[in-house]
Amino acid sequence: MLAMFTVTKRVAFRPSSSHRHGLRRAAAIVFLLPSGIKLALRNNETQAHPSISATAVTSTTPGDDLAVLLRSAAMEDNTVIMTFTNGAMSSPGSLLDLFLESFRVGDKTEPLLKHLVVVNTDNKALEQCKLVHPLCYRLDIGGGINFTAEKWFMSRDYLEMMWARNRFQSRVLQMGYGFVFTDVDIVWFRNPLLQVPVAADIAFSCERYNDRADPYDLRKDANGGFLYAKPNTRTIRFFKSWYEARAVYPGRNEQYVFGGVKRELSVRHSVTLLFIDTAYFGSNCQPKKDFQRLCTFHANCLKGMRNKVGLLRGIMGEWKNFRNNTSVSH
Repeated sequence: MLAMFTVTKRVAFRPSSSHRHGLRRAAAIVFLLPSGIKLALRNNETQAHPSISATAVTSTTPGDDLAVLLRSAAMEDNTVIMTFTNGAMSSPGSLLDLFLESFRVGDKTEPLLKHLVVVNTDNKALEQCKLVHPLCYRLDIGGGINFTAEKWFMSRDYLEMMWARNRFQSRVLQMGYGFVFTDVDIVWFRNPLLQVPVAADIAFSCERYNDRADPYDLRKDANGGFLYAKPNTRTIRFFKSWYEARAVYPGRNEQYVFGGVKRELSVRHSVTLLFIDTAYFGSNCQPKKDFQRLCTFHANCLKGMRNKVGLLRGIMGEWKNFRNNTSVSH
């Protein structure tokens, strides 16, 4: 794979980890911006985090380059945050700008940008990413497909992109890193890792969640737009088997296939699998929108990038009004 990315210079600082009520708390890593470096910005839209360098580095050694990037982004427990974009999703004023802005206006979410890797499926997306964020990775999916344009749900190109994402997630686990994967049509208001029990190997958001539901009840419909995975032998084998099950469900995306194999694979590989309440991981399929509890909101159950951008702009406006008029719960 050809890979190009931007990495940061990190100072020697390792904060102590802490846990609250059995939940994971994200670690922080301090980055310093070297003097004389100016970040390229989009006018009046979004900007790279001011505490992170935007020095571009190009490597010709596949594998080693990704390892460097992941080390730069990792939290103290080797967890990284990842999202996928293409040229359409990262164009000025589109989903990537809204996604990054949400970290800056959220409750204690801005430091998490230091751990965010934006994976780009085409060169246009990579160049646009480098204008607004320091940790940008170019993933060559192959197959001769142009991934720059918007990909409609369940189209051939869409399916290839979803399964390439699944393979990349598996690769990150094999390299010893856990991850929080988030679709770029999700906005962040609080740290969602605080809602993932330490015992969980894999945690998913879901389409709908009853108020008294059991998070370990696998009858829920998973949504692959928000996914946490811990790096261990169990999860690595789970992801490998999940991808292999694609052959049994031709023409289906990874989310559909997961629904068909989640019970068998969680038992076979002894994986602790759970789902997070939509009160915390908000879903447009079930928009509860209690801003006292909401960590993320996903513009799912909605087609078309323009519609998604409009919805998320509205949600962001509601959040800003909430922050201005209410004491935010910590």
